[in-house]
Amino acid sequence: MAGGLNVRFRDVKHVVPFLTQIWLYATPVVYSSDIIPNPVFKTLYGLNPMVGVVEGFRWALLGLPQPPLAVVAVSAVAALLILFTGLIYFYRTEPLFADVV
Repeated sequence: MAGGLNVRFRDVKHVVPFLTQIWLYATPVVYSSDIIPNPVFKTLYGLNPMVGVVEGFRWALLGLPQPPLAVVAVSAVAALLILFTGLIYFYRTEPLFADVV
């Protein structure tokens, strides 16, 4: 999706590294998602697609408690939604790439 957006909007290449760095801090890599006590907020936190991945790796490799199924499910749905939205956008804008570039 960023490739298609970069062709139409030239500033995207400057914004993507910034958003990637923010996404790193929004993903529980260094800290645990157990600091969020409310299960409703923890499920909303699962909208970040990497939350389910990181929590799953902690469970599988470190032997920590199994992550809540709701968080993993929401992360998986968010990842699939982003994937298919990006694919649709890319394939719709792909014929215009040669005209713009």
